[in-house]
Amino acid sequence: MDTKLTLLLDKDIIERAKLYASTKKTSLSKLIESYLDRITAEEKSKEEISPLVKSLSGVISIPENSSHKDAYASHLAKKYLND
Repeated sequence: MDTKLTLLLDKDIIERAKLYASTKKTSLSKLIESYLDRITAEEKSKEEISPLVKSLSGVISIPENSSHKDAYASHLAKKYLND
């Protein structure tokens, strides 16, 4: 059931929100309703972590100073430069 709600907001914010809503082809009311639904919804999307995944957590140790970019660059260099 829809119910009317009155809000007092900054005029500039309302104008920007109206423009945003129009670019998304929706109404400002639907935009606000969607936002409020999202921030007030129960944690639906959070799934329980299985015992297997929990047991694997922390199995791999990575040095603090390691960089995934450096590791990947090293891998590519070995792959393509050392035939």
